[in-house]
Amino acid sequence: MAGATSLAAAANLAGKSSVRVVVIGDPGTGKSSLIVALATEQFPENVPRVMPPTRLPADYFPDRVPITIIDTSSSPEQKPKLIAECQAADAVVLTYACDRPATLERLSSFWLPELRRLQLKAPVIVVGCKLDLRDEQQVSLEQVMAPIMQSFREIETCIECSALRQIQVPEVFYYAQKAVLHPTAPLFDQELQALKPRCVRALKRIFIICDNDKDGALSDVELNEFQVRCFNAPLQPTEISGVKRVVQEKMPEGVNESGLTLTGFLFLHALFIEKGRLETTWTVLRKFGYDNDIKLRDDLIAMPIKRAPDQTLEMTSEVVDFLRGIFNMFDIDNDGALLPTELEDLFSTAPENPWISDPYKDCAEKNVLGGLSLEGFLSKWALMTLLDPTNSYANLAYVGYPGEFSSAFTVTRRRRVDRKKQHTQRNIFQCYVFGARGSGKTSLLQSFIGRQPSDTLPSNSERFATNSVEMADELERR
Repeated sequence: MAGATSLAAAANLAGKSSVRVVVIGDPGTGKSSLIVALATEQFPENVPRVMPPTRLPADYFPDRVPITIIDTSSSPEQKPKLIAECQAADAVVLTYACDRPATLERLSSFWLPELRRLQLKAPVIVVGCKLDLRDEQQVSLEQVMAPIMQSFREIETCIECSALRQIQVPEVFYYAQKAVLHPTAPLFDQELQALKPRCVRALKRIFIICDNDKDGALSDVELNEFQVRCFNAPLQPTEISGVKRVVQEKMPEGVNESGLTLTGFLFLHALFIEKGRLETTWTVLRKFGYDNDIKLRDDLIAMPIKRAPDQTLEMTSEVVDFLRGIFNMFDIDNDGALLPTELEDLFSTAPENPWISDPYKDCAEKNVLGGLSLEGFLSKWALMTLLDPTNSYANLAYVGYPGEFSSAFTVTRRRRVDRKKQHTQRNIFQCYVFGARGSGKTSLLQSFIGRQPSDTLPSNSERFATNSVEMADELERR
């Protein structure tokens, strides 16, 4: 589904101009021989104790990203250097010798715990070297590695190779590079064998963007537009039929008379990942602006507006109208309030609900059922824009706002200008409440958002309350 050109483009979007792979393991497990065999395509007769850094050119693998391979010594006196190299690694290749069971046991008794102790974030590729010397009576790689991979989820994959016979030598470093450019961990829960929640939420947003007629399914035309956008190549009608047939056979609700449903779209990506085609899902995510944390890239949500310390940002009328629209869309029972379930559904295309923690969690007025009124909803957005405009814009984008940052917010006038004119155009005011302990500060804030003072306990932490106030000029201020 994805060609070499589109994979290379996706790799560039991953933000990696090169990949640094560090090879570690017990002495004599074949680290240096593996590197020489890769670089020369020959088995070395004489190998130095530690190889100098080896660089593979960009065109060595389809992703077209150069690789630097760092050999290491496991001698005690070289431990500081080993630790430094591991901490600088994008991926770690951890070797054992297929003909020496003790080196296999050392993976779980020493090496993997040591990598955890160092708190490395790099993926680990476990490599059994000297496959040509392995006892044919030994159990399969899957049987040997299953319990180790169960205990150490940081292991991306396991592979056996032979430098002497040139068996699966390039594959070792292909998988190492792939683990960096197209990692499994952010997308898929190996234990549950399911897409991770943040991946589901991102793919749902992408599905909604591509569902142009908003009928809840991707038609053949929409599916083809999606394919061209992500992979720069159209699908033939027979290919589209084949995709839908695969989905329908495994998950009937994944296809309806209108096309591929969200359920089918998610199933298809889970299938790609299960088959080891992570690059397909990563290409899709990166084409729609996601980074390796499955959040929109910083450059897409960065604040381009310059402002002085006494200036703030406020939402434009365009954004307020958009927010009124999505409030009504998700107010399923039309009761004028968003229940927690409705609010969660509204944010189901964001990495997470931005209002589940302070300062937004309990800062606005709610009804007896915990529902958030339209005024409370808009007040929370106003507060988020005041405190964290970048996060506010990101979440606007997550819930479907199509405009640029500059159309979402306006910069308030300088305060000194307001003082000179004895008038302000601001709609949002930030007020600080000071007072002695027990003087009623928290109760005052709670009353401002319609809660009884008796409902609260004295607070020792910073609290926020946001609401709208009718002014004498009949303008609504927050």
